Amino acid sequence: MKQQTLAMAADTQSGFEQHRKPTRRDEFLKTMEALVPWSALCQEIAPFYPKAGNGRPPIGLERMLRIHFIQHWFNLADLACEEALYDSASLRRFVGIDLGAEPVPDATTMLKFRRLLNDHKLGEALFARVGKELQARGIQVNTGTIVDATIIGAPSSTKNADKARDPEMHQTRKGQQWYFGMKLHIGVDSQTGLTHSAVVTAANVHDKHPLPSLLHGKEQRVYGDSAYASQKQLLHSKAPQAQDFSNQRTRYNGLVDEVQRARNRNKSRIRARVEHVFGVVKRLWGFTKTRYRGLRKNATRAFTALALANIYLSRGYLLGQVRP
Repeated sequence: MKQQTLAMAADTQSGFEQHRKPTRRDEFLKTMEALVPWSALCQEIAPFYPKAGNGRPPIGLERMLRIHFIQHWFNLADLACEEALYDSASLRRFVGIDLGAEPVPDATTMLKFRRLLNDHKLGEALFARVGKELQARGIQVNTGTIVDATIIGAPSSTKNADKARDPEMHQTRKGQQWYFGMKLHIGVDSQTGLTHSAVVTAANVHDKHPLPSLLHGKEQRVYGDSAYASQKQLLHSKAPQAQDFSNQRTRYNGLVDEVQRARNRNKSRIRARVEHVFGVVKRLWGFTKTRYRGLRKNATRAFTALALANIYLSRGYLLGQVRP
């Protein structure tokens, strides 16, 4: 076991801060420490990660992965994450950094690690591996899927070196409001509320087009909002046995069909589970706007965020908590 330095001893609760109270961040990190399948995720990245040679040895893979996840959980850019690690003892404990013996990896190192994940599409690999690990622990994909999409905004300003907006992002209209950015389309299990499929497109792509890619093929029921209504051909191209439970129109020639409205309300009680995923990714972890240019970089971030959201949303089951 590595001997603690004075700096590390001061960071621990058993050190000098005898009256320190665990914060919500401490509890969250403790939970993620226990639930994230670190060794399995490192196996996905290890074939592409630099190996020790004649030069300076690379920073440990699991350490860089922990830092990368911290950036997602707390919505931190590279430099902000570096400063947060210097500032926060709880973050350093989670990563395993002892300032008495080593510095925090700098922002450039975090940038290179993110580029490694992006170049080899490891965001998708991490998302798929988390799904396999959850299934191995008893969380199964069932026969109902909820499909939905959300807009992730992108900077519309042209005050940059290219004097242009991101060419891979587009604008779309929702209601009376115009948005510029990309769309995150997801397929969520109707019972567990966990995401099993995802697609990233520009914002002007209609919700219905990625529908087959959001299904696993064994569905009996597919739920969606009115954007997915009357798409039986697309639905059956991937899931032949699935029934269309998307919300239907309720207003015709100024008259409201109350029967259909009641049916839509019943469907929405199940369909609301998809909003829990968006709530975690966008509201809790701050992925409401793109941080990088291009769909590919932001797709890597989106798939990683969805993988972590699945772990977070299943924490009650994984920890064996009994809810009233």
